[in-house]
Amino acid sequence: MLYQYTKEFRYNLKLAAPVMMGMLGHTFVGLIDNIMVGQLGTAELAAVSLGNSFMFIAMSLGIGFSTAITPLVAEADAENNFKNGKSAFKHGLFLCTTLGIALFLLILLAKPLMYLMKQPVEVVELAIPYLDLVAFSLVPLVSFQALKQFSDGLSMTKHPMYATLIANVVNVVLNYLLIFGKFGFPQMGIVGAAVGTLASRFVMVIFLWVLLRNKEKSREYVTHIKFFILENKMIKKIIALGFPSALQMFFEVAIFTAAIWLSGILGKNPQAANQIALNLSSMTFMVAMGLSVAAMVRVGNQKGLQKFTDLRRIAISIFLLGFFIATIFALFFVVCNQMLPKIYLDVKDVDNLADNMEVISIAAKLLIIAALFQISDAIQVTVLGALRGLQDVKIPTLITFIAYWVVGFPISYYLGLHTGYKSSGIWIGLLAGLTTSALLLYFRFNKLTKGLINKD
Repeated sequence: MLYQYTKEFRYNLKLAAPVMMGMLGHTFVGLIDNIMVGQLGTAELAAVSLGNSFMFIAMSLGIGFSTAITPLVAEADAENNFKNGKSAFKHGLFLCTTLGIALFLLILLAKPLMYLMKQPVEVVELAIPYLDLVAFSLVPLVSFQALKQFSDGLSMTKHPMYATLIANVVNVVLNYLLIFGKFGFPQMGIVGAAVGTLASRFVMVIFLWVLLRNKEKSREYVTHIKFFILENKMIKKIIALGFPSALQMFFEVAIFTAAIWLSGILGKNPQAANQIALNLSSMTFMVAMGLSVAAMVRVGNQKGLQKFTDLRRIAISIFLLGFFIATIFALFFVVCNQMLPKIYLDVKDVDNLADNMEVISIAAKLLIIAALFQISDAIQVTVLGALRGLQDVKIPTLITFIAYWVVGFPISYYLGLHTGYKSSGIWIGLLAGLTTSALLLYFRFNKLTKGLINKD
């Protein structure tokens, strides 16, 4: 009985592994920024956290919207319908690039909000120049996401991974040169980290386009594109899938962003600790995101073939694989909760020793809670991927809103600001929201797929 699911693990991992590596690459950019900036002090680390909190919201909308491209391309690929596949890619790329520009402008307009959020003044003043440059990187990032989701839809998941790895090398080198002023370069502090991020994202999008142009399977899709000859029907179809998908990711990312802001109300050390725990749990989440893309592609293929029994079996195999991997990560966080935060801070810095030790103590407690929600997080995101593959997006959007903002946020707010739990209370709310989301989304998937099989 179990074998019918486990026999799919090898192919699922083969498809998902490059996506995982690529998604981890995105998070690795943040990890490098955090580790290098952490050497400057806790105020600088908190400033990067605050600046990135605005970025997380914008990125969630851009990345979420771009996921509409994958199931459309996967379905067209299974049907051998080149025309529909190219149309989905062209319109998706146009809409994503437009969205990237709009999100950049929105962040510039939103900067004054930092002064109204009860954040430490020294942190806000450091965060604003950092945010100016990082915000502009949204334009190449969201365009890259369109190329990536198209590539994933064709099951060419390795190519975005290569682009992300190259971008990481660029980011690490520029960070080292510009944050600390090495080899004659100016010492720019956290603004240097922003320059590294911006440059690496331009490299990423150009490199992936060149790769896709040189591959036989994708060449005809990405060349000879008449960008401004657009069809209302395909635009409406992508928006109908992309807008709810963007909201789904927004609702989840926004509650984690709210955790950053709530932590900032508690002080710079709780905010820095929150950033460390969030960065570590984001890295494990990207593994689940890789499986989510695999679910989206494989379910989209089976939908195109109208094989609904296989669709359900393959999707459940991905949910199980996500569960097993998440359990390993949970154990890792429990065992290493005291050690991992020390990677981010200079524990030999005598002047900041008290601050650093407080940050490590808070972060260690948060990692225990993060260990608990690894499983919930993995299940909810892989099921969400399967539902996107089915092109079912409206009800899941409502589910994610209820889970995170009706259940999760009120718990975070009350326990974090009105009880002695403080930072741990904020993360207990996150745990409640993720668990609610996982349960409700699985019930939705179960009902839908059984209905399709019975109808078949």
